[in-house]
Amino acid sequence: MNEPLNPEQLRSLTPLNVLSEQQWRELRSQLRPHPLLAGQLLFRQGDQARLTYYLLAGELLLQGADGQQQRVRAGSEASCHPLSPSLPRLHEARALSDASVLAIDTATLNRLLTWRLAYQDLLLELGQNHEEVEWLERLLENPLFAKVPPSNVRAMLARLQRIELPAGSTVLHEGDVGDCCYFLKSGRAEVFRGAGSDHQVLAELEVGACFGEEALLADRPRNATVTLLDDGVVLRLDRQDFFSLLKAPVVNEVSLGEAARLLNAGAQWLDVRLQEEYERAHALQSLNMPLQLLRLKARLLDKERTYLCYCDSGKRSASAVFLLSQLGFDAYSLRNGLDALPAVQRDGLLCESGAGYLVRSGGRIERSR
Repeated sequence: MNEPLNPEQLRSLTPLNVLSEQQWRELRSQLRPHPLLAGQLLFRQGDQARLTYYLLAGELLLQGADGQQQRVRAGSEASCHPLSPSLPRLHEARALSDASVLAIDTATLNRLLTWRLAYQDLLLELGQNHEEVEWLERLLENPLFAKVPPSNVRAMLARLQRIELPAGSTVLHEGDVGDCCYFLKSGRAEVFRGAGSDHQVLAELEVGACFGEEALLADRPRNATVTLLDDGVVLRLDRQDFFSLLKAPVVNEVSLGEAARLLNAGAQWLDVRLQEEYERAHALQSLNMPLQLLRLKARLLDKERTYLCYCDSGKRSASAVFLLSQLGFDAYSLRNGLDALPAVQRDGLLCESGAGYLVRSGGRIERSR
């Protein structure tokens, strides 16, 4: 009863039927039927849970505020569409027989649908020209590209430089100046720091990955080396094109006043400086997660929460927002960083001994002094 649904079972459900199989894989953890017993309530009128429901088996009764009723049977035309999709709900839904329903996070579904419809024409056009589109589809399914207009993507594709490389080739070196970023069109790549006994593997990249952007955003040397594990193809995007086509629409910035409003709504400061900088002075209740550890430690963050990133100049926080956007987080950068704040605002934001949080080895988060 709780086995994942397969794509064939989803093809009749609107608008799930326009999603790609890659997108269904992203939804896989949610694509499980939930049982209802006869008489059990699914939701009340006025319910505001951000879930999209479909009836998979059995029969439901929808009743509106005016008393009008509608029976929905699995397999009917009505069951192929979301149940009372408006929020707050316009109906009460109750099982008339033992039944099962599918419940999908509405925000995730809307993001996938927006991407699919926005880029569908582009993918069809490229496919008709017999171009490989799998890498691009994987790239565009990255949450980062939910913020990039299709016109920017088209311009980016026209400016990419294709480079074919054999396995073992080094695409970028730790310590080099960053003048471009790359997309992995085919093959696999490994990201690591150090050499010999200090060699530390940070990540393995697959088709559709973007890498090398951190040096551009932070205006610092490359902080890692990337080598190909297989024969592959990388696509090079120059610095100026990266900034105009990708950074501008992706890295959201806020003033201190706008940050205060977001904090009141539940956001949290994320200090991306080194721990030594953090311990000298930091925002109250902030979490310290240095930029160089962010990719490894981001799993400790809450995707339901908004993060307000800050550093001294704003460059490291811009890198953090770009990375967090790739990982599906909602994040903002403090505009121009701490150094741009008037002294009275900076002193009001930072404290030397106020409580905050540190990320420790092993994935622990603990209170700072």
